[in-house]
Amino acid sequence: MLNMGGPSTVPETYDFLKNLFMDGDLIPLPFQRVIAPLIAKRRTPQIEKQYADIGGGSPILKYTEMQGAGMCELLDELHPETAPHKPYVAFRYANPLTQETAQRMKADGVKRAIAFTQYPQYSCSTTGSSLNELFRRGRAGEMGDIEWSVIDRWGTHPGFIEAVAQNIEAALAKFQPSARSDAVILFSAHSLPMSVVNRGDPYVLEVSASVNAVMDRLGHSNPYRLVWQSQVGPSAWMGMQTGEAIKGLARLGKKEAILVPIAFTSDHIETLYELDLEYMKEGKELGMELHRAESLNGSPVFIRALADITAQHLRDYSARTIGPTSVQMGLRCPGCKNMTCGQQKHWFARAGRS
Repeated sequence: MLNMGGPSTVPETYDFLKNLFMDGDLIPLPFQRVIAPLIAKRRTPQIEKQYADIGGGSPILKYTEMQGAGMCELLDELHPETAPHKPYVAFRYANPLTQETAQRMKADGVKRAIAFTQYPQYSCSTTGSSLNELFRRGRAGEMGDIEWSVIDRWGTHPGFIEAVAQNIEAALAKFQPSARSDAVILFSAHSLPMSVVNRGDPYVLEVSASVNAVMDRLGHSNPYRLVWQSQVGPSAWMGMQTGEAIKGLARLGKKEAILVPIAFTSDHIETLYELDLEYMKEGKELGMELHRAESLNGSPVFIRALADITAQHLRDYSARTIGPTSVQMGLRCPGCKNMTCGQQKHWFARAGRS
């Protein structure tokens, strides 16, 4: 189960930030190995305070482990041919890091594995970065002899869409009936630098597809927009930014809105701090009634969706109706100049065989 991760305790914040800013797939920087630790050190006090404000750390590991355990319990019933199933968490920037998980898998004697991204929508900077790191560990022999396949995107899966829609309906129910249909649904996703978007990254398209599928499920009951959060640094990022959208709605006389984390599957700092503390405060100060749709966390509908996605993948792979990777995963961004990306795609297409 691949994800970016987050520091489980406040003292882990610096290492998390250093690993994040060292990742050229996510944030390309000149002289990255020199500059990244300096940026991390400068930002650590501010981010430590934010983690302290949400309870002393990120709960993403807790929820990922919960989702993995529930998924595998269901998967044992849905696809007994490959049971028992065991989840491994591989975070890109926080413990358990991919390297640590690779070593555990080797020690456990794993021979068959699925690289299952926990980012519903694909981006080279998120899923791509995690797969690049997994490839590097595999090529170095740190995981042993494993047959790999990949679940690389699932942003329009009916179970995922249903889980998100149910949480939106629960949030809408908090408004007075007379105001409910006027509430604006703001789908908020982590932004991307425009340098990534402009090289042909599919993330914006895939997040948009998720939003459209959710609104189809809701019968287009409310006005909505897709907005973007978590911009870092002065360079151009995908917009408009979530905070600016809230200000704009207030200026236009809109009094009710819902914030929906459409690209996050569990709570972490982007939901618990940015959405719940920063943006909720801004909306209240502007005279708006804001509610946030819950993250998927322990949603039984969502956990069943994870199991259904994996079971279908295993059935199709066993029947040889699919290969180790999807057709779409095989296509590099038209502007891609990252040689590791091409090598990684070739390696996974051969089921992790060099």
